[in-house]
Amino acid sequence: MIEKKGKSMNILMMLANSFTHDPRVYNEARSLIKAGHNVTVLGWDRKKANPPKDVKDGITVVRSYNTKFMNLLPYDIFKLHLWWNKGYKDASELYKKNSFDIIHCHDFNTLPIGVKLKKKYGLPLIYDAHEIWGYMVEKDLPKWWADYYLKKEKRIIRYVDRVITVNEPLRKYYSKITHKPITIIMNCKQLQDTKYEPPNNDKFTLLYLGGLDKSRFLLELVNVVKELPDVHCIIGGIGKPEYVKILKYKCSQVQNVNFIGKVPMEKVLPITKKADVVVCMLDPINKNSRVGLPNKVFEAAVCGRPLIITEGLYYEKIVVEKERYGLAIQHTKEGLRDAIIKLRDNPILCEELGRNALKVAIEEFNWIRQEEKLMKVYKDLEK
Repeated sequence: MIEKKGKSMNILMMLANSFTHDPRVYNEARSLIKAGHNVTVLGWDRKKANPPKDVKDGITVVRSYNTKFMNLLPYDIFKLHLWWNKGYKDASELYKKNSFDIIHCHDFNTLPIGVKLKKKYGLPLIYDAHEIWGYMVEKDLPKWWADYYLKKEKRIIRYVDRVITVNEPLRKYYSKITHKPITIIMNCKQLQDTKYEPPNNDKFTLLYLGGLDKSRFLLELVNVVKELPDVHCIIGGIGKPEYVKILKYKCSQVQNVNFIGKVPMEKVLPITKKADVVVCMLDPINKNSRVGLPNKVFEAAVCGRPLIITEGLYYEKIVVEKERYGLAIQHTKEGLRDAIIKLRDNPILCEELGRNALKVAIEEFNWIRQEEKLMKVYKDLEK
């Protein structure tokens, strides 16, 4: 429970997306509003697909659009440096209308804007690193280019007053490049219930909702489910249009796979609760995957559902070794097929894993626990 103490602050959150599908940012902003603060989220709407200004559950959302020149560039990575200038300009205009007390930058792709704002207005700066951004872009860019962003992050992080990140491996990484205080705030979800409810499906149902790209083993999942006619699979989310087009077509060719596309944030947990098992296969070659703790881990927990995950990655230590609510398997179609069959044919095991999932959600993996840590970060900056 939040205690409304101290002065009310005006907070500007910087975000390099249009703030339509970002549950972490939403949860943090809502918690700060409940504590009596005012939160404005300035997001980068690359396609001008949403209103320039909006209010979402008390959060003021302002969207920054591309300039005409930015739209001429072929890739978002080419537009990024121009967005840093455009975002700074738009944020400065907001500051002139209603000055802010704190800048909260989500991910490295907004940090240069926050640093410029700090230099200009002398504001405290929070860096909320959801992932190691240089590792994330390495899968799409030459290594030298990704290294440039890693070096830039190391150079400008000295201007940050507080670092927030998502798990212990990332805390260790950032502790090597900054001496500023670091707080772990996991991507936990609001607790839905404290009583375990088994699924009630005619067919054993697998679910994947999230980012749609080749690192999530989704085409392979479709191929595996195709050979298991008594299993149903639901896939949804958003991703790059080229990949989504291929995935959607592949799903349409398989009778027992249902592609549902973009899913509103508020529907993710209700859909998850209806499934038997959540699939969250990460590519072990990807550096971020090796240290990541994806949203699926927490969505499955609050819904009391087992997970199928890739073995050998950090999240295996949490999901399988410590909390025992999933199966860790080889990153192969054979491994995935065997895990699906094992859970399908063993409802007692499925329920045991599901109950373990809900137990850890009640005890630790819920947003209230994370909210307390977020409030402490802000209270420390008030001093």
